[in-house]
Amino acid sequence: MRKTTRLRKLLETPGIVAMPCSYDSLTAKLIEKTGYKIVGVTGAGLCAAILGVPDVGLMTMTEVLNQTKNIVNATNLPVICDCDNGYGGPINIIRTVREFEEAGVAGFWIEDQVSPKRCGHFEGKQIVSREAMIVRIEAAVDARRDSELVIIARTDARAVLGLDEAISRARDYVKAGADMIFIEAPRSKDELRKIASSIEAPQMVNLVEGGKTPLVTIKELEEMGFKIASFSGSSQKIAIKAIQKFLADFHETGDIRLYLDDMVSLEERSQLLGLDVFYKLERKFLTPAGK
Repeated sequence: MRKTTRLRKLLETPGIVAMPCSYDSLTAKLIEKTGYKIVGVTGAGLCAAILGVPDVGLMTMTEVLNQTKNIVNATNLPVICDCDNGYGGPINIIRTVREFEEAGVAGFWIEDQVSPKRCGHFEGKQIVSREAMIVRIEAAVDARRDSELVIIARTDARAVLGLDEAISRARDYVKAGADMIFIEAPRSKDELRKIASSIEAPQMVNLVEGGKTPLVTIKELEEMGFKIASFSGSSQKIAIKAIQKFLADFHETGDIRLYLDDMVSLEERSQLLGLDVFYKLERKFLTPAGK
């Protein structure tokens, strides 16, 4: 079954789906191995992992695409990707959709921010007109070749024009052809409830630790009516803290043996990455030396 079809069926199944986001192939493998059903690709995480910069619109479409291809190839799960604001006008968006569809994503979201865009939980966001975003969505819908590719429309209007405008825009984005809605950075549980009950379409919510949106449980989000709960930065922030602690401690002690219990073994890492599969391929196809 195609990954787009699997994602569609997942969205049609009752209950909420937790979506940890990856920023590299290893993280995607860990997400799959742990038992999650989908993998997200975080734009902010890619900015940090690839360029070492904050999410302020510096990543190009090609940079995001190349890393997304790696992530898609590393997991059997459906992948949903952050495509920012589509990387240009309608013609650019057509190319973006076709490139990411060819890369194998099951879904993606585009937003109504201007260029350069920034993280949805940063200050100073600016958005395009409702009409301009509708054109973006229409271009994306027209561009997809697989009708089951899931198009998620994100609006950042809450921070700029208020919640009611964000909800109103979201309704129009559904009319324009979006399969799913993502209102970024609501400020309270009451706002979350209002969003979930005000739009006749599946909805995604993004929880960012230290961001604008209150941290609630997946169960609470399910009761509100959300379909996907995205945790865009959680894995990377956990990793940063663990690496920082190790590097600081090791800088003082100089004895790597003290940290073995905090590591996976070489064997565990090799198994996670599928070393046995490569060994089998070698035995099948490589000619023994001297023959």
